[in-house]
Amino acid sequence: HVHLAESGGGSVQAGGSLRLSCTASGYDYASFCMGWYRQAPGKEREGVATIDGDEETRPSYADSVKGRFTISRDAAKNTVYLEMYTLKPEDTAMYYCAAEFGLYCTPGFLASNMDSWGNGTLVTISS
Repeated sequence: HVHLAESGGGSVQAGGSLRLSCTASGYDYASFCMGWYRQAPGKEREGVATIDGDEETRPSYADSVKGRFTISRDAAKNTVYLEMYTLKPEDTAMYYCAAEFGLYCTPGFLASNMDSWGNGTLVTISS
């Protein structure tokens, strides 16, 4: 059974930081593309960051988070992280971890590219 579990969400003031974690179980995610997506109330799910599998670890970021967010992975722990800095109220959303069953992430951040999803962790940024 493939399972992704997010943690680390919470409420912080604008300008603050958070680190999200996503731990995979049931399969070795080290060779897969991993990504973070978010969905704000009333909006569609959007891609935030992705990272290729194995030693490629090539990250990609949505323009809205470039320079503020960092995605990384620890293969030994089957865990991917999203470090978020200089948070803004518009970053408020449910954040989801996802996996695409391939070594390289398909460009474009389409949610339909991803094959497995976690249940999400809520991030709330107050002004």
